[in-house]
Amino acid sequence: MPKWFQDSVVYQIYPRSFQDSNSDGIGDLNGISQRLPYLKKLGVDVLWLNPIYKSPDVDNGYDIADYETIQPVYGTMSDFNKLLAQIHENGLKLVMDLVVNHTSDQHKWFQESKKSRDNPYADYYIWRDPVDGHEPNNWGSAFSGPAWTYVPERGQYYLHLFATGQPDLNWENPQVRQEVYSLMRFWLDKGVDGFRMDVINFISKPVGLPDAPQEGGSAYGDSFAIVSGGPRLDEFLREMNRKVLSKYDVMTVGEMPDSTPEEAINYTNLDGTELNMIFQFQHVNLGGNPDPRLGKWNDQPVKLSELKEALSRWQVELDGKAWNSLYWGNHDQPRAVSRFGSDQPEYRELSAKMLATTLHMMQGTPYVYEGEELGMTNVHFKELSEYEDIESINAYHQLVEKERVVAPEQMLEYLSFMSRDNSRTPMQWSAEKNAGFTDGAKPWYGLNPNYRQINAENELKQEGSVFYYYQKLIKMRHDSELIRYGSYELLDPDDEEVFAYKRHYKGQTLLVISNFTADTLERDYEQDQGELVLANYSERQERSFKPYETRVYLFK
Repeated sequence: MPKWFQDSVVYQIYPRSFQDSNSDGIGDLNGISQRLPYLKKLGVDVLWLNPIYKSPDVDNGYDIADYETIQPVYGTMSDFNKLLAQIHENGLKLVMDLVVNHTSDQHKWFQESKKSRDNPYADYYIWRDPVDGHEPNNWGSAFSGPAWTYVPERGQYYLHLFATGQPDLNWENPQVRQEVYSLMRFWLDKGVDGFRMDVINFISKPVGLPDAPQEGGSAYGDSFAIVSGGPRLDEFLREMNRKVLSKYDVMTVGEMPDSTPEEAINYTNLDGTELNMIFQFQHVNLGGNPDPRLGKWNDQPVKLSELKEALSRWQVELDGKAWNSLYWGNHDQPRAVSRFGSDQPEYRELSAKMLATTLHMMQGTPYVYEGEELGMTNVHFKELSEYEDIESINAYHQLVEKERVVAPEQMLEYLSFMSRDNSRTPMQWSAEKNAGFTDGAKPWYGLNPNYRQINAENELKQEGSVFYYYQKLIKMRHDSELIRYGSYELLDPDDEEVFAYKRHYKGQTLLVISNFTADTLERDYEQDQGELVLANYSERQERSFKPYETRVYLFK
């Protein structure tokens, strides 16, 4: 029997950039309340909020200082309670971001833990003695530099897989796990409908914390590779489910970098003993730099055959065993239309619709990142001073100034293509001052200059807009068991221009054909024998596919 999360479409809100209601230039909870009619019109079922907890904002809220207090710039707990009630009144559900691999170094647990080796919080984090006067192992932080920082008071290093201000919790300590379960209950008892769990497959560290693989001149070992899917992860997730999640009717999605379909089936089995689904990274991690020292920093498009292989592998292997999440972008990725389609003005709308069709016709729960339904693009900043994201800024300093492995202008090109800041510019509501995001003097972060052309107000006035196309896709999914549950069959895996696949369910077949190029192509999948149910061009020739053309056919 399908669960409600399998029939849902999720809309991700980055609160800081969504809507400002009090003219301070920062998005807030009351701003989200104001935009609920818009989200209801789009037709989504679930809203996922990025962290709204008290935080020093070293990593934009993913460094939490107090899990049970609202970040003051977003509002108050009263504002949250009101928002949650309004969401439910509108027939929508709310998923919170659960960040429990690490806390902020300003959290009271860490402030106590770092004081001494024998206080009640001493073992809440992962501390190790120096080895030969330096870090305990070669692990690198996701935000450049080592994953260890020395604290003189304890004479020890603490582990932080991310920023120095994000110390990793010690999940081996049962007290830590009980603290986490307690804070989860705090929000679930308020009525929230589930959690997106940040890097949840990192919570179990390998025994002995051995050195990580270190490639081709990289300054540090790849800590993600060695931490992902640790020895007690299964045990911890089952305990979390048994003690907390199983007591509530909720949906859960675990962010799991470096995970495989085999692992996902284990962590998200359909018997509901752990999580409902995971975010896998295989497709968004494609197109990395050939130089291992540069990692993800590149400006080259993804090869279509590799993209098809990545997405299709998950479709086929999870079918009937676990449930997929479907996404092109989020707060950690560049804008989908710039990365996988084309943000050139003549092709932007077409490729935005093409990408949406390709993803939403697959099996799984689709996630729409704020502005994706408008075809929002990368901002294409030109100067380092325009960036805000700790990952981007640290990478520039490390790779350009410290290691000198890339020229400044080339690194800026890489940032323009791949920086997380591309998805964090304020939501483009209208062509008015500050894109309708704030009526204050200045938004917290730079606007994409194209907001005068690309904005919700314009989209809602145009019948054939990207917004209404997303609305149609969401309605089709709600109306069709074939789209929601059908099995998947990839066609022509080696075709570098067209992504074509079929879905099969109870004697019906859906054929999806998407042209990923700016060329006109000829393809024959006997589509003329099916019924055309969706297309992004009003006029078409059956075997000819125009630039970024996409079509869906139904065979009964």
